[in-house]
Amino acid sequence: MNPFHLAIPVSDLTKAINFYENTLGCSKGRSSDLWSDFNFYGHQLVCHQVQQTQCINSNYVDGEDIPVPHFGIILKWHEFQELSNSLINKNIDFIIEPSTRFQGKAGEQAVMFLKDPSGNAIEFKAFKDNKEIFKI
Repeated sequence: MNPFHLAIPVSDLTKAINFYENTLGCSKGRSSDLWSDFNFYGHQLVCHQVQQTQCINSNYVDGEDIPVPHFGIILKWHEFQELSNSLINKNIDFIIEPSTRFQGKAGEQAVMFLKDPSGNAIEFKAFKDNKEIFKI
């Protein structure tokens, strides 16, 4: 599978670099004074510094208000547990704390949401069974 490329707006590139490198553990790639590439779990994430107003809406999913727009990554179950423990130890403010969604149903998954310093919503999830990622 080919990696995706996603470019997102950030209001402070220095804070974004610190967050993606030191909080999430992403390695930094090419950069300039206005943008920086990151290896986001094998995918190319680019943070572009902009003057912005952030508009976040939400959608109701399995009892939670899910921020829209958001982006994220599907991790292996143990990777999710390791990352969520690391973020808890770093006292991250979660939009949705690490939890399990659709328990006992098709598509059971661990999920957590947080924001980067510019307010971009990020979802991390892991499926009990990756064969059920698209199962209805």
